Amino acid sequence: MSGQGQLATDATVKPEAGGHTQLAAGAPELGNVSIRDLNHRFGSSVHAAADVFLNFAPGEFVSIVGPSGCGKTTVLNLLAGLLPVQEGTISIFGSPPKAGRHDVAYMLARDCLFPWLTAAQNAEFGARIRHADRHKRQARARELLEAVGLKGFEDNYPKALSHGMRQRVALARTFCLDSPLLLMDEPFGALDAQTKMQLEDVLLSLWMKERRTVVFITHDLAEAITLSDRVVVMSARPGKIIADIRIELPRPRSVTDLQKDPEYHKIYSKVWEKLEVGLRS
Repeated sequence: MSGQGQLATDATVKPEAGGHTQLAAGAPELGNVSIRDLNHRFGSSVHAAADVFLNFAPGEFVSIVGPSGCGKTTVLNLLAGLLPVQEGTISIFGSPPKAGRHDVAYMLARDCLFPWLTAAQNAEFGARIRHADRHKRQARARELLEAVGLKGFEDNYPKALSHGMRQRVALARTFCLDSPLLLMDEPFGALDAQTKMQLEDVLLSLWMKERRTVVFITHDLAEAITLSDRVVVMSARPGKIIADIRIELPRPRSVTDLQKDPEYHKIYSKVWEKLEVGLRS
């Protein structure tokens, strides 16, 4: 990573006693995406996210982990502009979040494919809605379907594709958009272990080629460590940032090879320890 990426990590959040988080003293506004003093509530009884400070440097892959209900997806929805910012500030490339902006793409846990469209038509659908050039988007969709291992299935409808294949189409659809910021909410969470590992390798390959900024939500610590430059750990609700851990593993990475790497297991233990602290918070 660049020096800017390293600095962004050093200047993000530092836990205080009791799990409260704040910016490091003198921390500048870094990165192409930043969250400052974010609090979000649902009604009067649910405080979903509390005092969240985060920076995402250009081209960083950052995963957020934490207990169920701690506000991970809420943070993602706020970045996407799907929820109004109640307290604090969010800056995306110098402007507030807004639903439908073209510099942000959002991949959900479900593939959400249209059953009446082929794999190729689904892969290009987002670019089509954004009025991208027809020939360019069609060529790009087919190129990405090949990259995710679906060459020969471009004209198949979703009913003829397995769950894992449909999620590959959804991944191709996300990368078919030119958005420099990708938000991904547990995109592989419902897949079996083998398919998940295959798609993690596919995602790593796509990301290495294009180096978009990725904010990735997952409950899978192994997935978070394998994919990310940083792993952010949130506490139980109200979700606070209790750790921001840089993943010092060389790239390119192989999902299977990492299982034999002692450093990977050392990092896993560290992240798990922080998560356990978050569960007790």
